Amino acid sequence: MIQKVKSAMLAMQRHSWEQAVCAQSLLESGDFETVVQMCYEAVNRQTEDGRLANIGGQNAVTDPVAIVPAMVKACEITGDPVLKAALEKAVRWMLEGAPRSSKGIIYHMDNASEFWVDSMYMLPPSLLSVGYADEAVKQADGYIDALWDSERHLFRHIWDDAKQEFRVGEYWGVGNGWAIMGLSRLIEYLPEKMAADRERYIEIAGKTIKAALALKNSEDLFYNFLDKPDSFLEVGFAMTLCYTVAKGVKQGWLPEALLSEVGPIRAAAHKHISPYGIVTEVCGAPHFDKSGFAPEGQAFCVLMESVAAATQD
Repeated sequence: MIQKVKSAMLAMQRHSWEQAVCAQSLLESGDFETVVQMCYEAVNRQTEDGRLANIGGQNAVTDPVAIVPAMVKACEITGDPVLKAALEKAVRWMLEGAPRSSKGIIYHMDNASEFWVDSMYMLPPSLLSVGYADEAVKQADGYIDALWDSERHLFRHIWDDAKQEFRVGEYWGVGNGWAIMGLSRLIEYLPEKMAADRERYIEIAGKTIKAALALKNSEDLFYNFLDKPDSFLEVGFAMTLCYTVAKGVKQGWLPEALLSEVGPIRAAAHKHISPYGIVTEVCGAPHFDKSGFAPEGQAFCVLMESVAAATQD
């Protein structure tokens, strides 16, 4: 099953963040050769300012650097100076070129002063992977301050920094998935001297997971907007949740009892994989406003299976 999911994933057309999360799923699955191949293509699509895997004239700021951790691995494996030079350009984009707020928090797009919850996955782990832990924490904290609802313990989608209001205030399922997956990688890789930040992220991730689990529907899955049953059924968040919980339990920062809660969710997600390995009923490409399929949904499944199979079966 999982091989079919991977094959279908690689058959799909991909934008920068999709190339990144697909590469990350293969990285965590141990398929390093394909990771290297995907990184070469990301370099082939690098713009002069350093943004990787950029196709179609995208205005994205953080999406094109989400592949940086995979690039680090590709550089380590190959030693190729072409890859190393491209990685250095991407790092300069993150540190110097990317547009940001007066407080130094990087915007999600270059044509709007907005923070998107997606950036929690795209940017801080990438900064951390190249040794900029303090900057990773600064950016993560900026997104948390803008987007995490400390009462509902869920992330909202888009904050307009210029207007000082939410452009999209819903608790988008996949957005919360990006957030908890991003937090999990900070928790995993932050240096020991930043233990206080790590503990803070464990608390936020744990509360977000608990709040989301309370919104599980009768099918052991979730809706596109987590607290809105009139939005469409969406399987992608379920897979990101299973992945994060399994990872947290395996690493010791989430209680083992959570595995019994997400086991039925993983089983329910499996029912939405077609005979051809296409994960259905996720936020559908290209506009992610309807049920369908998408490269990121495929990657979420590969990520889930890369860790959940070892902890839940």
